[in-house]
Amino acid sequence: MTLTDSFSPPAVNHLNGAAGSTTYRDHQDPGRLDSVASRIAVGTAADVDAAVQRAHRAFQQWRDVSPAERAAALMKAAEVVQASAEELAPLLVREHGGVLWEAQTDFMLGTGVLQHTASLVEEFFTPTTYDDEQSYISVERVPRGVVGAIVPWNMPVVLTMMKLAPALATGNTLVLKPSPFAAAALTMLLERMSAVLPEGVINVVHGDTEVGEALTSHPLVRKVGFTGGTSTAKHVMTSAAGTIKNITLELGGNDPAVVLDDADLNLTLDRMLPGIYTRTGQICFAVKRVYVPRSSYDTFVDALCDRVSGYKVGHGLDPEASFGPLNNKAQFDRVQELIRAARDSSSKVIELGTKLEPDNWDNGYYVLPHVVRDVEHDALITSCEQFGPIIPVVAYDSEEQALAWANDSEYGLGSSVWTSDPERGLALARKIEAGSTFINTHSFESLDLRMPFGGVKQSGIGREFGTAGMAEYVEEHSIRHLK
Repeated sequence: MTLTDSFSPPAVNHLNGAAGSTTYRDHQDPGRLDSVASRIAVGTAADVDAAVQRAHRAFQQWRDVSPAERAAALMKAAEVVQASAEELAPLLVREHGGVLWEAQTDFMLGTGVLQHTASLVEEFFTPTTYDDEQSYISVERVPRGVVGAIVPWNMPVVLTMMKLAPALATGNTLVLKPSPFAAAALTMLLERMSAVLPEGVINVVHGDTEVGEALTSHPLVRKVGFTGGTSTAKHVMTSAAGTIKNITLELGGNDPAVVLDDADLNLTLDRMLPGIYTRTGQICFAVKRVYVPRSSYDTFVDALCDRVSGYKVGHGLDPEASFGPLNNKAQFDRVQELIRAARDSSSKVIELGTKLEPDNWDNGYYVLPHVVRDVEHDALITSCEQFGPIIPVVAYDSEEQALAWANDSEYGLGSSVWTSDPERGLALARKIEAGSTFINTHSFESLDLRMPFGGVKQSGIGREFGTAGMAEYVEEHSIRHLK
């Protein structure tokens, strides 16, 4: 499917057990605001209750399915995700504004999460036992129950699988609320996945705040997995507190990239740029601020701008597009305000790149890539999460100063160190306050499913991926027989 192909927006209802809303809301293509990308049902608290009740009934059987059978079911679900990418990725592009390869990567990463989780299930459920003259002890892992999951629009497939895979692998059932800004392709995918799983194991309810609060406060929901903004997470925590739910929060970031004085310029830019502008900068662990030695500052910024000047911005289904529009008007307005504030300061704001369709520019949430130079560490553009195609570059005078600035943030999701000396990079990485620190990389290729993923400070609670992620979805049940 391309931008010029005929397109009929799908109407997507809830999945499994919801009351069946008859009210739909149009969602515009962020790169073609005069075009409807999808029509999504608007749910209510009653829809949430119906879905949770259905998930709770399914849990009574799913919890008793053997780990090996659950692993096999996840592998079948992974095959569905992989097989659906070609058809559903173009629809996802029309919903969230990314370019096609980014949407395809979302499906690929989602497939990988399911497969990797499945490979760990049987060993994960092997009890830890102690047997001596006094007693026999067995420490066993048991599922929590119904999981409520809320995911954002930027990478909805993999972010869903990062909750669905460990939840289902450990014997729980799921009720998901997608973002209204990218719900159709994801729900269509989950409907296909549900066909290879027992009835009621996967459920979806669409909606806004009412649906989210009904889900996070429902007494039968025993676990909440949330990816999104820090401010929304505070409401999630408050809502979940009423019934003392376990929560996993993967939140925003203001990821620093610290370039040391021995870093290879070309290698650094080759690997760093995808971590800045992929998904138009709308990735939680994207590079949000770059610290460069003052002695090489001008050289670095000039080389950065030279490369960014070749970027082309347009609709995600245009094969020439380096990246697409921002996802929604609120984010567009926020990024524009950040650019205006930077222009009004002592910083120099450099607009780069090319508009692929100048005549269509105002028919989408398009923003050209920007580089902000001669910027202070404590400037607004540096101290916040921009979530857009704009990067501030800050000059520093010592490694100690760069480290202090890197850690001077309420966030702590990702980070990176750039150096030709691996040992020097490792030493500095250990001092950075973040859930993940990458050396000579900071993009999708930095992730490894063996690495727990999550944040410190206001970037989150808990971890995802691998056994660390699975541990978030179980209770430990200790059994002791006194001889």
